[in-house]
Amino acid sequence: MEQFFLKLSIMLVPALMAITCHEVSHGYIADKFGDNTARSMGRLTLNPLKHLDIFGTLMVFIVGIGWAKPVPVNFNNLRHPKRDMIWVAAAGPITNFTLAALSAFAMRGVAAFMERASEPSWLQMFLDPITLMLAFSVYINLLLAIFNLIPVPPLDGGRVAVGLLPYRQAESYARIEPYGMIIIIVLVFFTNLFSYVITPVLNLGVHLLAGPQSTLVFSVTQLLMR
Repeated sequence: MEQFFLKLSIMLVPALMAITCHEVSHGYIADKFGDNTARSMGRLTLNPLKHLDIFGTLMVFIVGIGWAKPVPVNFNNLRHPKRDMIWVAAAGPITNFTLAALSAFAMRGVAAFMERASEPSWLQMFLDPITLMLAFSVYINLLLAIFNLIPVPPLDGGRVAVGLLPYRQAESYARIEPYGMIIIIVLVFFTNLFSYVITPVLNLGVHLLAGPQSTLVFSVTQLLMR
């Protein structure tokens, strides 16, 4: 039980921030492009309780990836629905990539400071859990960004694809959205998508962002997900 609460204390804040910022970014960009649905429903807030999906949050701790309640977007309200949909959909992964980069930068800075410290201090004791949270933040944000770029609607990558395709092909491709979650479940659990696509890209992203601290990211994540 003590181990569970230790893991929870490290994973909870980065996971909630990653999922919450992902959803808010969709609503924020939609609001800028003419659809105020999310704003009118009080969803343009970083309060995670407004976006929390209990089951989706638990899945972060069970399988390493989760979800929040989607921020509502009415694409018909956008000034240029087909074009603007690309930016609304892409906002989520872009936000997660940005959070991953910021977390990696902060983690490398903290690690450099701790290496120069001559002896343990109360500051190092405070920075140790911060470093672990930043390491997990790099991982979870990259994972969410990469996973959501799978080109199957309703994932963000699927909606970006619909926006980029010519109208006739876009209409045909958009029709698979009601079956999208079934397709995603099949891809994740019954194919080698994670092994051959997502994991190699994720590992590359961690190495590029975390640099010499990439080992810390992998070891922390492996320990937390055990």
